[in-house]
This record gives sequence, C-alpha cells and structure tokens, in this order.
Amino acid sequence: MPWTRCWISRSRRLVLVATLFLACAFLLSGATPEKHLSVYSVAANYSLPLVVHEAHDYVGLLELLEPLGRVSAKFDGQRWRLRYNHVEGEFQVGKTHARLEGRDADLGARFLMQNDRGLVPLSSLSSLLPRILGGPVTLHEASGRLFIGSVATHFTASLAGENPPRLVFNFTAPVNPTIATEPGMLRMTFSHEPVVAPALPTLTFGSKSIPSASYSEGNGVAVVTVNSTIPVIATFTNGGRSIVISPTSAAPNSNVTQNVPQPVPATPAPVTAPATAPAASPGPAANAPSAPVARRYFAVVDASHGGDDHGETLSPTLTEKDVTVALARSLRQELESRGITTLVLRDSDTNLSVDQRAAFANADHAAIYIALHAASNGRGVRLYTALLPYREDDSGAFLSWTTAQRAWLPLSQSAVSAVAAELQKRQIPVRTLTAPLRPLNNVTGAAIAVEVAPQGSDLAQLTAPDYQQLVTSAVATAIAAAKNQLGAAP
Repeated sequence: MPWTRCWISRSRRLVLVATLFLACAFLLSGATPEKHLSVYSVAANYSLPLVVHEAHDYVGLLELLEPLGRVSAKFDGQRWRLRYNHVEGEFQVGKTHARLEGRDADLGARFLMQNDRGLVPLSSLSSLLPRILGGPVTLHEASGRLFIGSVATHFTASLAGENPPRLVFNFTAPVNPTIATEPGMLRMTFSHEPVVAPALPTLTFGSKSIPSASYSEGNGVAVVTVNSTIPVIATFTNGGRSIVISPTSAAPNSNVTQNVPQPVPATPAPVTAPATAPAASPGPAANAPSAPVARRYFAVVDASHGGDDHGETLSPTLTEKDVTVALARSLRQELESRGITTLVLRDSDTNLSVDQRAAFANADHAAIYIALHAASNGRGVRLYTALLPYREDDSGAFLSWTTAQRAWLPLSQSAVSAVAAELQKRQIPVRTLTAPLRPLNNVTGAAIAVEVAPQGSDLAQLTAPDYQQLVTSAVATAIAAAKNQLGAAP
C-alpha cells in the first residue's frame, strides 16, 4: 500500500466546528464539556478533541502533526505506520510500545485505532514528540495544553498607582483574551494564546481596591482572575501586549503601556577630567559615597543582552537574550512578593550598552544591581562579583568609572555568599567567582551577576518555569534576608 498524504477533509472540518458548537452548548447547559488539547507552535495554534478510554486521555497523532509539517500514514489491519518529514514510526493496536526510527518508545497505555484515526495516550506526547519533531516539547497534561518549542507567552503584573488604582499586565506577545466581569472579579480567558503561569500563581498587590490576581488553566485554556472590591474595566494598549485594569470610572487612556517607569539616561555633571584620566572614559559615575540617598527602587534587575546582541546561542531555537528576560520577570515577581521594590532594566527585546545599564542603576540609587545571564555549559548557577583593575585610584570628588564598584565590593561579595547559601539549600549546584564582567565594576552599589545553566544536560530546562522559579526564588529569598544590611549601605 503506497504512502499517502492525509489531509483534513471539509467534512472533518465541519465535524470539528460542530464539536466546538456542542462544547459551547454543554457549557451553557451545565453539562461536562468535551475535553480538548490546545497546541501552540511557531507554525500554528490549534485545538484537538480528546478521547477518553479506560481512564486515559487520547489524541489523534496524525491530526496533531498535520499543521506542523509533511505527514502521512497507512494502516494494514494491525500496524499503523506514520511518516513525519523523514521520521518513521510504527504502532500496533493494543500495544503499549511503539517503534520510532527503529527504537522502542513507551506509550504508557495501549495504542488505539478509532474511525481510521491512530490514537496515542496524551501522557506519551512529552516523550514521543521530541523524537518526532526533533525539538523541545512541554506538555501540561492536567490542563490539556501542549507547547512546541519556545513559544510560551509570559507576563508580569504590578500596580502602577493607587489613586486611581491601575493594575498593568505586560505580555511578551500580543494577546486577545475573552474578558468577563462579575461582582468582585474580572476574568481573562486565553483560548488561543500560549500564556503560561507567572512565577507565583497568586499575585498580591497591597491594594484595597485590587488586592490580588490568580492564574489557572484547564481544558486547553489559561485564565487570569483579577480580584477587586470595586467595579473594574480592562483596556488593551501597546498593540495588545499590555492590559490595564482600572476602575470603571477612571479607565486609562491608550498611552499607558508599561507597569514600571522606564529608566532615563543619567547626565553626569560636567567636570574637567584629570590629565591622567582615559580619554574614552564614559565620565564620572557618581559622587564618592558619603551620605545616604533616597532610593526609588531597592533592586535593579538587568536581563543581559537584547536586540541585535543575542548573547550565547544556546540551541538552534533558543538564545541567551530570551532566557534572561524570562528570568528577569520571574525574579522581579519573586522580589516584589517579598516586599522588595524592583526595576527591570530590559523587559523587551531592546539593546542597552553596558555603560547605559550602569548609568541607569546608579541614577536610581538601588541597594543592589543583579545582572542575569544564561549558559549551556556547566551545571547549575554561577555567581560573579567584579574583578577590578589593579591600582586605579579615584581622583577628586568623583569616582573612576572603571573602579566605581570598589567601595561596595565587600557588600557585593556578602550578597553573593548569601545567594550561594540559599541555592545550596535547594540542592542547586553553585560556584562563586570574580570576573571582569561589565558593568559590575561601574555600579555604585552592591552588584552581582547570576549565570544560570541547566542542572543536567537538558537545555530545555532553561525555559522551564519550575526551574526558573527555583533559581529566582532562591535569589530573592537571600536578598530579602540581607535587605537590612543592603539598605543601610551609603
């Protein structure tokens, strides 16, 4: 029997439409809706019905692969053979194992044929698909959501004001959720977007009007519920990348696009540089430390690289700049949940020079600056403090740009020790080092760099929310424990 390309026929499309219509009808009637799997990929986002058999959820493997590439299948009565691009697989009805490229693949439950459809257990997709597609796959089995590659849409949420209160959600990609309101809450349902959970599923904001928000997912959708004590309305801004929740009597205008003030480059006071100063120096960093300065943000979190600067190419589909942004958002959420006001310098795909990063941190007078990096080599986390040039003295009332960190270096080393101890408590391999890693030596405050690598050989761990939270939670816990010491520094 020759290989044939299997297309979704018009009748099958009509069946799928009818299925969705019936699911809506079930919802309205109170009956249990049909279970679905939502698939998110670079090629397409789509939904497939699930079949329940012997307490296991099943999905049609051919239907799942059709939108992703060239796929064909044939069935000879007992064996169902599948070809996706150049990968071949063989499945036998009633068997719990399959063959992919001549190697065994455990399905966890029996393979089924139903109406000429080859059905595999939903739980098997996390092991089957990476071998078929040749890339990372993340399955949220309990909620029926499948992410192929690095397609997840992350978000942050924070209160932008209290009079009137405005809760701002920033997303890494445009979203268009269904929004419903009822007394005491506003619910955003994401049926088509690969929105994933923040570092903490429940977010608190310290506002009497909008005290909290929570994230949940199930049956192929993600839901963000905003709890409020007043009537609120949602407004889309920034091309669908931001959603602002505000009182119905004070809806924000379309210019509101972000949840934290963006840093403004500091302009140092003009000064005649000493004759010995390097001609290419970016200028004085700050006055020599002598008196406490009021701080707007306690911590500045810096996602390294961005824009044209991709950083390390971690895999064919993953660059360092993308991982560091996700880590920065997670760390901000962890810090703010512990009462530490935090500014993220780069919350989008833009490029900042190392001098700009230091200038922004110094202008904000933050108690601690945390640079985030990612790496494919090594295991666990590496922590860095500055390695300063030897015998470069300060001149006059201004600090040398290349050694501005000198007065704060002991505090930076103390912060690194605290973070290392907390990582060790959580069984994360950790090393502490010194390195000429700019802009650490230009920062006038405690300054550390956190470089995250996988715990093992699986690079997909770098994008796993659980691992990111494990690391950022440890960092935030250590910073919170040292808050008094850091805040007392001049």
